[in-house]
Amino acid sequence: MSSSVPAPSPADPRAWVVIPLYNEASVIGGVIEGLKPHFTHIVCVDDGSSDGSAAEAAAAGAHLVQHPVNLGQGAALQTGIDFALAHAECDYIVTFDADGQHRVEDALGMLQLARDEDVAIVFGSRFLDDRTNPGWMKKVILKTAVWVTNLTTSLKLTDAHNGLRVIRRDAAQGIELKQDRMAHATEIVLELGRTRLPWKEYPVELLYTDYSKAKGQSVLNSVNILVDLVVR
Repeated sequence: MSSSVPAPSPADPRAWVVIPLYNEASVIGGVIEGLKPHFTHIVCVDDGSSDGSAAEAAAAGAHLVQHPVNLGQGAALQTGIDFALAHAECDYIVTFDADGQHRVEDALGMLQLARDEDVAIVFGSRFLDDRTNPGWMKKVILKTAVWVTNLTTSLKLTDAHNGLRVIRRDAAQGIELKQDRMAHATEIVLELGRTRLPWKEYPVELLYTDYSKAKGQSVLNSVNILVDLVVR
């Protein structure tokens, strides 16, 4: 899909992409290859995968950090953020999913917005336009999760559980995730809100592929979000 956002030339060395990775061996190489022309540093945190995901990520050229056992997406995200922040040349962190649902064009547009308008956090939202069709059940569950998240945080978002985000270094330094499973998505909104730094949303398109649907992500992950929100 074409984009109006020009690719940095050379690839951007100041924005680090962080990808939590768990059993995505068949797609992670392609995800990394799509990002490499635009970003110098891509960090994959392999969260105890059993399918060769770590080897595929390393072969594709990502920085690889590994958890010996599965700790959950929140823990993987925190590990990746800490790894990126340990490098002085990291000005921005782009959180990106491993399953191929996020578009590189959207990540580039969000990063450009953050720089052009001097905002510290840009949240991707699939609900700012009608390009994404998650299905009625998933949409209802996600909208409910947004309502719950907005009740408990200082930010009023339209899509609280979208893994595509751009976070400036000063905002990322305020993140200390304790929720390891799906509820980390609400927790990160809460912690970013506490920074009181400027933020915006950006319309993105999520690609619900045959691969992701075959894994049951279209509804099951949304149910897990609500369960984790209730019991956290």
